[in-house]
Amino acid sequence: MNISFTPELEQFIQSQVASGKYASTEEVIVAGIKLLEESESIYKGRFEELRREIMVGVEASERGEVMDGETVFHQLEQKLQQRRQQTGE
Repeated sequence: MNISFTPELEQFIQSQVASGKYASTEEVIVAGIKLLEESESIYKGRFEELRREIMVGVEASERGEVMDGETVFHQLEQKLQQRRQQTGE
């Protein structure tokens, strides 16, 4: 596989090898791909978590367990003020 890099990326890769952190260009590229893979995994996990949280909200709404937006924001503001008082902000 042939890969072309911008001069800036190539310089970065070479600087990583020169620093001794990586033994070769291939190691730098593999490390970058592993970081991308990890990032994607975290994203997918968070996406699924958000999907579950949304479903909890939808189900509560279907049961009639809802609050108007003004009440919700008022409660959130109160919680924020309490946290600030607790942390001394």
